[in-house]
Amino acid sequence: MSENHDPIRLLAIRDTPLSLDEVYEAVGDDAAGGTTVFVGTVRDHDGGKHVSALEYSCHPTAERELRRVAEKVVADFPVRALAAVHRVGRLGITDKAVIVAVSCAHRGEAFAAARRLIDDLKHEVPIWKHQVFADGEEEWVGAGSC
Repeated sequence: MSENHDPIRLLAIRDTPLSLDEVYEAVGDDAAGGTTVFVGTVRDHDGGKHVSALEYSCHPTAERELRRVAEKVVADFPVRALAAVHRVGRLGITDKAVIVAVSCAHRGEAFAAARRLIDDLKHEVPIWKHQVFADGEEEWVGAGSC
């Protein structure tokens, strides 16, 4: 593979179901000895309360911010390939909400880069979660700011 290859292979915010296979295939690289994949799924509870409905929404700049986060990870780690996708819209329990994957020459680097990627995505990309609880209460959980 050439030295000028772009390690950022897939970045997207989608209103359709996410594919683990698509993300994993996107980070395939002959020089990678380790690939770390993280899948965030919708759970049926939060803060001790039963979640009955959940919806993600995002700011129009979310994909641009996702790219900025990915570029920082690539700058700080020896990444061979990186992918990140996040879902928006109404999701059901056990649906995939976010998938990130990073391939590096070694497993330790892949784990560290993937952890940074998901942590920064959740803290910096303007995606918000609206939860409705079984008791009728609602909560907005924000990620990122503009």
